[in-house]
Formats: sequence, structure tokens, C-alpha cells
Amino acid sequence: MTPSEGTSPERQEAARRKAAEALRLARIFGEVLPETTRDERGSGHSGDSDEWLRSQVPPHHG
Repeated sequence: MTPSEGTSPERQEAARRKAAEALRLARIFGEVLPETTRDERGSGHSGDSDEWLRSQVPPHHG
């Protein structure tokens, strides 16, 4: 039995609309959450970090 065989047409339509809305939002806003977590990337990853943010603060704000 497939996941859609035991559901009503209303639930199938609701699931279809939810998936379509998720795709629309992904096209508009891009990826909300990263594909991998920080611990999966390891310590050598040079992504967003607090250290980078702190290095961007002008000296007169430090």
C-alpha cells in the first residue's frame, strides 16, 4: 500500500498544496536551512560564524 492509497482526496489535495507552497517559498527565499550541520562540516569549514561577524565590526564600535 502506497502512502496516498489510504488517504482521502481532501488530504491528498492539502498535501499537494502544501508541497506547492513549499516549492514557491524555496524559489522566492532560497534555502532556509543548510544541507549539512556545523558538526558534519567539521572545523575546517569557512562558513558563517561569529568570528567572521566580529571581524567585520568597525574599530570605533569595538
